[in-house]
Amino acid sequence: MAPSSDKYFLQNSLLKSLYFHESQSCAELSAGMRKSIPVVTRFVNELIEEGYVVTKGYAPSSGGRRPLNYSLKNDNGFIVAVAMDQLFTRIVILDLANNHVADAETVELDLHHTVNALELLAKAIRRYIEKSGITKSKIIGVGIGMPGFINVGEGINYTFFDQNMKVSHRSFLEKEIGLPVCMDNDSSLTALAEWMFGPARNRKNALIVNIGWGTGLGMIMNGQLFRGDAGYAGEFSHIPLSDNGILCECGKRGCLETETSLLIMAQKAVEDIRVGKASSLQLQDVQYMSDIIIASANKGDQYCIELLTHVGSMLGKGIAILIHIINPGLIVLSGRGAKAKRILMAPIQQALNQYCIPRLANNTEILFSETGEKAGLTGAAALVMEHVSVYKKSTKTSQSEKSIA
Repeated sequence: MAPSSDKYFLQNSLLKSLYFHESQSCAELSAGMRKSIPVVTRFVNELIEEGYVVTKGYAPSSGGRRPLNYSLKNDNGFIVAVAMDQLFTRIVILDLANNHVADAETVELDLHHTVNALELLAKAIRRYIEKSGITKSKIIGVGIGMPGFINVGEGINYTFFDQNMKVSHRSFLEKEIGLPVCMDNDSSLTALAEWMFGPARNRKNALIVNIGWGTGLGMIMNGQLFRGDAGYAGEFSHIPLSDNGILCECGKRGCLETETSLLIMAQKAVEDIRVGKASSLQLQDVQYMSDIIIASANKGDQYCIELLTHVGSMLGKGIAILIHIINPGLIVLSGRGAKAKRILMAPIQQALNQYCIPRLANNTEILFSETGEKAGLTGAAALVMEHVSVYKKSTKTSQSEKSIA
């Protein structure tokens, strides 16, 4: 007789496998979980009876009888996904197929200048859940991607929020929201989303560049999300590539971020327009300017094209360094800036032609994400599915709870 905890663990493993693969046959689940097909079939049937799993039609034939595919029942659990940057926080509730079940909400939250930002974040999430009408018992957990140096194990953001709290930032949020909370760096979660559901899926080595207020990097190396020794790997923004003399928010000068940050680009545009730069741009608050610049560039505004061309050229210079060091098969450009792919691609490629050894450059495919900044929300949901139990322990004793082969 196998312990109930073993059964509980395997049921969760099965459900998570279906989440990340959308649908699988018993043979595929068996191979992935390293359990016999009869054991996996038994668990699948139990989870169908309990409403967690549904049949998804037949898999393609490989010559014999076509196997049934299975997938999660989408509405048997929900995830609160939160994607933060330095200025805005987006919140949405997703079902188990990553479909929005309520309209996403954007909250203006300046992490640099708001003393009680963590309290306001908890309040915004609570309010959103209440407004959604979904009961907490149906919510698996809350996933939060945020900028900064995040120690995932400790649940602390060492860049933002009060550093003198008696409990970790994660523990505070869990108490205030009343649900399990998972938090990680925003670029790591963007990489997780592009790896699990995007163009980097099934790739052994890939880099995901998150173009936003900063320039983040997530690294897939040897089939794993690489975090480095202390969990802070991927600080692409702060490689010293600039000679513009601008002081970076990290306190250093020369950082790539001072050339590629969409926020700094927007600040430059505001200053230029105030002194009479010719452009169709209308003055807006800085935090809204980057989207307007991208939209105007896509419509042909010459000044906006020049701004983004400079960003692309410096990004390409940085990417050339990454290619030389990592030798990845794929680089995905994601985040808010992916909307400017038509403008950015040419200067990035030109920089690679200029700075990258052809033999290495030719091995690396450069793609823009189709989901862009939405990847942050998908990654936050995936983080919850990786770390929080989907299957709720049943009070019933299953007759099939026998030895697990």
